[in-house]
Amino acid sequence: MPVGSRVSTTLADFGVRSLVTHALMAVGFIGAVVSGLFIEGQVGTISMVAFINFTAGLWISHAIHSLGNAAIDDEYNGVLFEVLNRV
Repeated sequence: MPVGSRVSTTLADFGVRSLVTHALMAVGFIGAVVSGLFIEGQVGTISMVAFINFTAGLWISHAIHSLGNAAIDDEYNGVLFEVLNRV
């Protein structure tokens, strides 16, 4: 019997974690574009920069995590192949 919930055992797969991280990056980037275009003044600028920084932080952390995953010789071939395998 696996330890942890169904979500934690699903997230143990690097491909699932990669898809979740890319989805969060997409939401962050869309938030940056929307806040930059539709929120006026300094609040819009600060919101856009915050969303861009959030997205960049996720990108950097995912890149570092991918380097660690490459060392264990997993079957992960990139997020596009993960999406194609699930469709």
